Amino acid sequence: MTYTGIELFMENLEMVIYRNDNPVVNNHPLFLSKRSEIQLLYEELSSMTQTLFVEKENVLNELEEVRNVKKRFKDLVEEVHNIVGLFVYIANFKSKYPSSSIKSVLSSYLDFKNVMRSHKFIKTEWAKSVESSHTYKCSLDLKNVMTSHKLIKKEFVKILDNLKMDSSPSINRMKTKPPVSSVGISRTKTPVRTEKVLEEFVVGLKRDAGLIRDKLVEDQKQLDVVSIVGMGGIGKTTLATKVFNDPFVVYHFHVRAWATVSQTYEKQDLLIQILASIGVEIDPDQGDNYSHLRGMLHKRLMDKRYLIVIDDIWSTEAWDDLKPYFPNGNSGSRILLTSRLKEVPLHAKSHGFIHHLEYLTDEESWELLCNKVFRGADCPRWLIESGMLIAKNCHGLPLAVVVISGVLAKESLTKDSWEKVADSVSSYIVSDQTGCVDILALSYDHLPPHLKDCFLYLGAFPEDHKFQVRRLIWLWMAEGFIQQVGNRSLEETGEEYLQELVDRNLVNVADRKFNGAIKACSVHDVLRELCLEKARQEDFCLKINMGIRRLASMRPRRIFTNVDFFANNYLDRPHPRVRTLLCLHNGGSIINITLNHFYTYPLLMVLDIQKCKLADFPEAIELLVHLRYLAFWYIRGFPSSLCNLVSLQTLIIKSVTSLWLPNTVSNLVNLRHLKSNKDIYFGSIEKPINLQTVSTVKLGNGAGSWVKNIPCIKTLKAMTRAQDDHDFESLSSLETLVWVNIGLKGLLFDKPEYPKIHLRLPASLRKLSLTGCYLPWSDISILQSLPNLEVLKILDNAFLGPKWETGEYVFQQLKYLKLQGLEIQNWEASSINFPCLRRLVLDRCELLEEIPLELGDIPTLELIDVDDYNNFVIESLDIIWEEQQNLGNYDLKINVRRRWTPNFSIGNRKRFDFIKRRWKTFLIENEAKFDFGDGCIKTN
Repeated sequence: MTYTGIELFMENLEMVIYRNDNPVVNNHPLFLSKRSEIQLLYEELSSMTQTLFVEKENVLNELEEVRNVKKRFKDLVEEVHNIVGLFVYIANFKSKYPSSSIKSVLSSYLDFKNVMRSHKFIKTEWAKSVESSHTYKCSLDLKNVMTSHKLIKKEFVKILDNLKMDSSPSINRMKTKPPVSSVGISRTKTPVRTEKVLEEFVVGLKRDAGLIRDKLVEDQKQLDVVSIVGMGGIGKTTLATKVFNDPFVVYHFHVRAWATVSQTYEKQDLLIQILASIGVEIDPDQGDNYSHLRGMLHKRLMDKRYLIVIDDIWSTEAWDDLKPYFPNGNSGSRILLTSRLKEVPLHAKSHGFIHHLEYLTDEESWELLCNKVFRGADCPRWLIESGMLIAKNCHGLPLAVVVISGVLAKESLTKDSWEKVADSVSSYIVSDQTGCVDILALSYDHLPPHLKDCFLYLGAFPEDHKFQVRRLIWLWMAEGFIQQVGNRSLEETGEEYLQELVDRNLVNVADRKFNGAIKACSVHDVLRELCLEKARQEDFCLKINMGIRRLASMRPRRIFTNVDFFANNYLDRPHPRVRTLLCLHNGGSIINITLNHFYTYPLLMVLDIQKCKLADFPEAIELLVHLRYLAFWYIRGFPSSLCNLVSLQTLIIKSVTSLWLPNTVSNLVNLRHLKSNKDIYFGSIEKPINLQTVSTVKLGNGAGSWVKNIPCIKTLKAMTRAQDDHDFESLSSLETLVWVNIGLKGLLFDKPEYPKIHLRLPASLRKLSLTGCYLPWSDISILQSLPNLEVLKILDNAFLGPKWETGEYVFQQLKYLKLQGLEIQNWEASSINFPCLRRLVLDRCELLEEIPLELGDIPTLELIDVDDYNNFVIESLDIIWEEQQNLGNYDLKINVRRRWTPNFSIGNRKRFDFIKRRWKTFLIENEAKFDFGDGCIKTN
C-alpha cells in the first residue's frame, strides 16, 4: 500500500465512523460494539501517518531503518483495510441475502487468512463459521492490530531518540546507506558526467547548442539565467557541456565554473565544488566554514564576466540557496541551469530563456546508433531494416539509443539477433547494467507521494498507449489518488496532477485542446518499463500477459490484463486484496460471467470489462459496495441492480440498445460521470444527484422532470428526435453547465418540413456543439448573447441556408469556431464579430465561396484549419496569408487537411471536376510557398 492508498483508506474509515452513509454497516451490532475501538485506531493511524509521511518525510526518507518501519506500517494499514472492507462486504451480503449461506464467501478467504496468519489479524471464528455451514460470524477484533501498531510506534520513537533528531543539523551526515538518487560531488575543473553512457552523444545538438550559446553571449549586462529542461536521459548535461566548452563561450567569459546538484545536497559542498571548478585551493581547516567559502567565491566572481553551470538542479529551494552566491556586476554574467523540472527555471529566471530539449527524430536516432555501434563504419545492408526499427523504437531518447547501442555491440551481426532486440527494445534498455534505470529512477524518487501512484498507474497500459485525459482522471479518482483540495473539484485537481507530471518531463503531451489544455497524453516506453519495475517492487499492480497462467502465488492489489481474463481460468483462486480489475483485451465474443466470478473480488473499487460483451449481467456486481468505477459492455440495456452501488463515481456502459434508467438511480449519490454510446432515458428522478457528466441523454418531452435534479451538471451530450418537443427551456436553469452537445435524430434529408427548435441555454455555457438542428441563421443571435461562450461547433446542417450575415453580432469570448457539413455559400463577417478568435476550422463546406478576408485581421487568430475540398476557400486563404505577411503578422498558421475521397452529397460532378482542376493549378503555383506534403501549411 502506498501513501495515497493510506490516505484513501483513512478517508473511508472516517466516513464509516462519523457518517451514517451505510445503515447496514453503521447499525450492525458488531460495528456498534467495536465503534470506540475503531475510532481509537483511526486516531492512532492518522497521527502515525502524519508523522511518517508528512512531518518527517524529507529528513528521514533516506534512512534504511525508517524505510523498514514505513513498510511495516503500510502492511499494517493494508490489513486493517482488508478487515474493515471485508466486514462491510459481508454485512451487505447478509443484508441482501439474509437466508443464504455465507459459506462460499468465507471459504474464499481461508487462503488469505493463512497467508496473513503471522499477523493474526483475522480470527479463527471465520473458519468456524464455514464449518458450521449456515452460520454467520465475522470478527472486527482489532486488538492484535493495536498491539502491532504500538510496537511500530515504539520502534520509530527509538530511532528518533537515537538520532537525536531535534538537535541534529543534518541527517545526511549519518552513516547510512545512500539511496540510488544521491549524486556524487565532482570537484574537477571540467564537467564530468556520472552517466558515462552519454559521454559521446553529439547527434542532433548543433542547433540547440547554437541557440543556447547565442543566449549566453547576447548583449545584456545584467546577470541572467538560461535554462535547459527535459526528461532524464535526453541530453541536457551533454548539451550544457558542449556549450560550456564552445571556443567562443570560453573566449567570452572570464570565469567558467560547474556544479552538479544532487537531490540531497549541502550548501558548503556546492561552494567547494564551484571553487574547485575555477581552480581555487581550499584550506582543509576552512572546508566547513560556510561564511568563509561564500566570501571567497563572491570575491572571485566580483567584477568578472562569469558563466556558472548548475547541472541537474531539483528544487526551487536549491536555487534560492545558490542565488546569493552570484554577484550582479552588470558585466554580462550568466547562469546556465539544467533540470528535469519545469518549475525550477520558471522560478529562477528574471528575463531568462528556457529551452525545452526535444526528442531526436528517427533519422537522428539512427545516425546516433550507427555512430555508437559501428564507430564510423557503414552498417551492413542486411541489418539496416532491423537497425532502423530499433532506433525508431527508442522514441527519440538519446539515453535509450546509447544503451541499446551497447547491447547491439555485444550481439552478433546477424539479422535474427537484431530482430530479437527490435522486438523488446525497452526491456533490453531497462535490464542493462549501465545505470540507465538509476538515471531515470531519480525522477520517480523525487516525486511527491501523491504523484507516485498516478505515475505508476500509467505503466500498466500497453506500449504506445494514448491516454484520454478525462478517462485517466476518472480512474485516478476511483483509485483514491486524487484528494479534495479546498474548493477545487477532484477533476480539476487531477488535471493539475497530470500537468505536474508533464512539467517534470515524465509524461508526454499527445494532443492538446485549442486553449492549451491537455487532451491526450502518453509515456515513453523506457519510462513505462521503469513504472512496471517500480510497481513490482511496491506490489502496486500485476500486469497479466499471455505468459502468466496462474495467480496462485501472487497477492496483487491491481490486475491489468491483455488476455481474455474470463476465458483463461484466471479466477481459479480468490483474490480478496484486489482493488482493481482492468481488462484491456479486445474480446469479440459474447461471454457468460457467473455470479461466483465476483465473489472472489469483494474489495473491488475499479472494474473495467467493457472490452468483454456480457450476455447476462452478473448479480454479484451489486454486492461490490466499494466499487467507484464501473465500465462494461452489456447487450441488454441498464441493469437496475446497479442502483445499489452507492460508492459509484463513474459508470460507462457500452450497449446495443437504449438505456432506460429506473427511478432508483437517485440512490447513486456519489455518481459524477455517466456515459454510454447509446441514448439514455431518464425517468422521474426522486431526489437530486451529483451528476457532472452525462452522455448521451435523451432530451425533449418531459425532460424538465429530471433536469431539475441534476443541479451540478457541467457536461451534457444530448440528442432529441424530430417528432419530439424541442423547447429546451429546462436547460437554461442549469447554472453550472459549461459544455453542451445537442444533436437531432430521425430526420430525413429530403424532408420538406424541418422541426422548430427553441434554444434556451444558460449564461454559464462555455462550449456548444450543434448537429443537424436545421436552424435558420437568424437564430444564431441566441448564441451571440451567451457571454462566456468560448467554443462553438456548427455541424452537419445545424444551421440551414446559403448565407450567414454576422451583421453587428459580436461573439465576445469565442476562441474556437468550427463549421462542418453546411450548405453555406456566402459568409459575411469581420474581425469585429470575433475579437478573440484563435482557431477557425472548416470541414466539408464545399459550396462556400470564400472565407471572409477581414477575419485575417483578428489579432488573436493563430490557426485557420481547412480541408482541401474547396479551391475557392484555399484561394481566399492565400489572400489572407499574403495580407497578414505584409502587415508583419507572422504568427498566423494555416493547416490544410488532404482528403482523398471526394464527397458528392452537395454539388455535382462538373463542379467537383472544375474545383479539382483549379486545385491542381493552385498546388503547382504555390508549391514553393506552402508545404502540402504533410497536410500542414507553415508560415514563418
